[in-house]
Amino acid sequence: MDTSFIKGIIVPMVTPVDATDKIDEAKLRKQVDYVINGGVHGILAFGSNGEFYMFDQAEMKAAFAIIQDQVKGRVPVYFGIGAISTTKCVALATMAEKMGADGISVLQPMFLKPTEEELYQHFKTIAAAVPNLPMLLYNNPGRTAYTIPAGVVEKLAHKVTNIVGMKDSSGDMTQTEEFIRRTRDVDFKVFGGKDTLVYATLCHGGVGAVCSTVNYMPELVMPIYNKFVAGDLKGALEAQFKMNPVRLAMDKASFPVAAKDMANMRGIDVGEPVHPSLATAKGSKPYEIMEAELKKAGLL
Repeated sequence: MDTSFIKGIIVPMVTPVDATDKIDEAKLRKQVDYVINGGVHGILAFGSNGEFYMFDQAEMKAAFAIIQDQVKGRVPVYFGIGAISTTKCVALATMAEKMGADGISVLQPMFLKPTEEELYQHFKTIAAAVPNLPMLLYNNPGRTAYTIPAGVVEKLAHKVTNIVGMKDSSGDMTQTEEFIRRTRDVDFKVFGGKDTLVYATLCHGGVGAVCSTVNYMPELVMPIYNKFVAGDLKGALEAQFKMNPVRLAMDKASFPVAAKDMANMRGIDVGEPVHPSLATAKGSKPYEIMEAELKKAGLL
């Protein structure tokens, strides 16, 4: 299985919707072109910032078809899976494969508190349903209240051939480093999931990062990776430091509202978040902080 393309900066693309929470095709197509023109190395549809939890399977299928049609093979496209039940995850995985996804990213089940064996069997079963499709694990303890144990990741990496990598959004570099250390002998591809830690992840042997900030400022994000792989470590670190204040300002708003807020502030019309989420109110303290950091970075 060729996994050489699985690297770089992948954007968990926002999903534009209209006032009735229906997917906005025109805005979705524009966002695809925006991130590709910004130099992204891949698109992740229906990640956390893509609000996967707000859409049913039919809506995901329709939107993914639009994304694939607009991308036209220019970059790899991954399909994000965040269902709780194994059966639903398998259904989404097989749908993604039939629709030509280049890979899938699978979040650990939310709400549950699974044992290590339950987690292992869950991921193994999904992978077995699409044996020819690269699968990435997605560790997001901030949203699921637990981390995928490093031992489970190590076992899956060594025993399930199409589980070829993961995204770690823990923000804990010791945790990320453990995932890398335990799997480096099988070319398991670990991505950072915190935009503020792209440089650190690369330094520890990660292959890239999944960055929500590419949705509205690829010109500040892409140089971190591009300079690093070109051997300009000092330039990569400076690029990281330049981007970080803007990313940290997002934490003042609610999740996942901030990415769409920032995009809209820059004139990149991605619509509002899906209800019950609400756009950050203009004039509010969080809005002013995000706007101020965009101005400091020369983005407004």
